[in-house]
Amino acid sequence: MTTPQLLAFLIIAGMMFAFMIGRWRYDIVAICALLVAMLSGIVPAEAAFTGFANDIVIIVGSALVVSAAVARSGIMELAIRRFAPDLPGPRAQLIVLVAVVTVLSAFVKNIGALAIMMPIAFQMARRSNVSPSMFLMPMAFGSLLGGLMTQIGTSPNIIVSGVRQELTGTAFTMFDFTPVGALLAVVGVVFLGLFYWLLPERKREQSGLDKAIEIKNYTTEARVLPDSTAIGRTVADLHAAADGAAMVTGIVSAAGRRRTPLPDVTLRAGDILLVEGDPEALDKMVSQTGLSFSERRGGAARDSANVGVIEAIIGDSSPLIGASAQELTLFDRTGLNLLAISRRDERFTERLGQIRFRNGDVILLQGHLKRIPELLREWDCLPLVERGIKLGSVRSGLLPLAILFAAMAATALGFVPVAPAFFAAAALMILSGALPLREVYTQIDGPILIMLACLIPVSESLQATGGTDLVAVWLTQLAQTLPGWAALALIMLAAMAVTPFLNNAATVLVMAPIAAAFATGLGYSPEAFLMAVAIGAGSDFLTPIGHQCNTLVMVPGGYRFGDYWRLGLPLSILVVLVAVPALMIVWPF
Repeated sequence: MTTPQLLAFLIIAGMMFAFMIGRWRYDIVAICALLVAMLSGIVPAEAAFTGFANDIVIIVGSALVVSAAVARSGIMELAIRRFAPDLPGPRAQLIVLVAVVTVLSAFVKNIGALAIMMPIAFQMARRSNVSPSMFLMPMAFGSLLGGLMTQIGTSPNIIVSGVRQELTGTAFTMFDFTPVGALLAVVGVVFLGLFYWLLPERKREQSGLDKAIEIKNYTTEARVLPDSTAIGRTVADLHAAADGAAMVTGIVSAAGRRRTPLPDVTLRAGDILLVEGDPEALDKMVSQTGLSFSERRGGAARDSANVGVIEAIIGDSSPLIGASAQELTLFDRTGLNLLAISRRDERFTERLGQIRFRNGDVILLQGHLKRIPELLREWDCLPLVERGIKLGSVRSGLLPLAILFAAMAATALGFVPVAPAFFAAAALMILSGALPLREVYTQIDGPILIMLACLIPVSESLQATGGTDLVAVWLTQLAQTLPGWAALALIMLAAMAVTPFLNNAATVLVMAPIAAAFATGLGYSPEAFLMAVAIGAGSDFLTPIGHQCNTLVMVPGGYRFGDYWRLGLPLSILVVLVAVPALMIVWPF
């Protein structure tokens, strides 16, 4: 072993140890590993930042934007509610989510299938009062299992098909992977449905200030427009659209008459609804039932790039105290829209513009970002931390889904690679208004992207120094002393072990020729061994860094680096135990 090879192994081992103990944040660990690799010379300075241009970074960042836009639309939640309306509990919800992701991943890119279903997982977790961590990692693992079922399901399958064609003149076909892949998918879904409890419950961390000022309920107004789909629907329908997290507290007709908001009251054109709930539930109720926030004026949104929503608390010496937005002619004088107001332990009965402000009220204002801070100082109002409040957005429910399906279809048909397709999809989400511009950079998780960009050149150093070739020689020598079934299991385990350090495509490119060579040397047909490489490379359940699906759920699920092996190690063992005999039956030696 040469000195550069030894250094590469030591740096990667030290990095993995730092990840496992979890004392330092993952992006800091990756940055330090890259710096050490540069100082030691195994990563040239000119190649140190190539990871920032890698497709994986683009895919993960774009997928986060696309997933956020789909989440705002609520369209997938409506579909699940219609076709699986009353799942009895979290375990049933988990099985349905994992099964759907697994099947979708057989025919579309697994990152796309996961992006579609993540918003639904969050909604189900909220309704069942469980952490999203219960759903997200099993769904990511299900997406990897689904990719094993068809030739287009994952990159390793496509590459292995090419290797077989070079060796034998015949490539694997679309469904040559299905007998073993489908068996693994079924077994994997059953395992994840039964043993999800191996995964510790995690929650996304929130700052202490954010928790301290968390606002439970806002009151706002929504109007039933003449072309609204809410006409003829009942108050109960609106409550259902918000999962019971928002409710109608008053109805004022177009003629100014008040009606009691009983559950069976039917909505009419021109009705003004006084609604109360948390911001996300209010936003969902309005967007999914065709309502419009009545206090939102069109003039505030002309320059959407510079228009935002600010949450502020009214101070004890504020000139707003005792006055209402209507009396202050708030929009006409300042250009600000009053979107909602919250007051602790009090439910409002008057219209939004008629509520008189008090000390301690929390108000939600929309307007020009350069104008709002000046006015808040003038009014003695303290701006609160931004929490991605979405009130006032206007979007089509089907548009984000159509953009996502178009991107996946383009990749499945081979028109464009995954990275450009998802990057274009993210751009279209922003340009179409499906995701407001100011929310884009809150959805792109910087630490995850930094970690990936730093780890890519560090991982590639193992190959550049000849470390992977050294491992290949050791494997070949060892495999030649083993019986066929053990050699097959060894190749699969080796592919699983290498994948976290290389991407799965690189793993196949390194391992497939080795597998074919010693299969031939042992007098066996190479097909089972090539399949073993593809399955091993596609079954990366041990770390969040080997596959972008695992990386995608790390922050939303609140997972730590060491959480993955808890569920992933037994699943990996199960895959080997099932796949080895299945391969020997389907592809005899």
